[in-house]
Amino acid sequence: MKYKRLLLKLSGESLMGNNEFGLHSIRLKQYAYEVKKVVDMGSQVAIVIGGGNIFRGYSKIKKKIISRVEGDYIGMLATVINGIALKSYLENIGICTRLQTAIRIDQIAEPFIKNKAINHLENGKVVIFVAGIGNPFFTTDTAAVLRAIEIKADVLLKGTRVDGVYTTDPEKNKYAKKLKNISFDMVRKMKIKVMDQTAFILGSENNLPIIIFNINIKGNFKKVISGEKIGTIVYKK
Repeated sequence: MKYKRLLLKLSGESLMGNNEFGLHSIRLKQYAYEVKKVVDMGSQVAIVIGGGNIFRGYSKIKKKIISRVEGDYIGMLATVINGIALKSYLENIGICTRLQTAIRIDQIAEPFIKNKAINHLENGKVVIFVAGIGNPFFTTDTAAVLRAIEIKADVLLKGTRVDGVYTTDPEKNKYAKKLKNISFDMVRKMKIKVMDQTAFILGSENNLPIIIFNINIKGNFKKVISGEKIGTIVYKK
């Protein structure tokens, strides 16, 4: 086990499976079992989930939203829905889980408290952070990096549908070249868009390694934690 404490970032879209929007039960079950394998190894796992599978699914109403601020708050609430769903699937397979939110919803989740989150992790619980950082204009990528720093995670893992960082979009260019590792400086220079630039800058300033990998391949999550060279690692020189 290479990483003792880690934060896994999942996009909301990853929970859709083949659906156009919403939640896909098979994908939720798959992710729950992938997390269980890592927890059973002894790793401490925290998770941040996006909300694009719910909010972007209602694209027809986007134009009627008054402001970016309101849109961001809708997105934050979408992450709460995703967090509740993943928590349910984890607990159904015996993984004790805590939901912490940046927006107070006391009937549903605990408010985010750093020391309490760390205590949960040390006691073997999976902690799911939802509602971003509680403020508009910040993505869940940035929230994931911030939470990883706050809980003193060894690494941030971004689970995607591609197997790492490429020189160009591999879904659009078959000649795109995969990069096994890349520095934060090069990520900025190349304008890599697998995460937003604020997240990369925050990771660089706090020397937090970020690994981008394909979580949809069975066993990949465990392989990364075991130190196998899966995906692309973004690091500070």
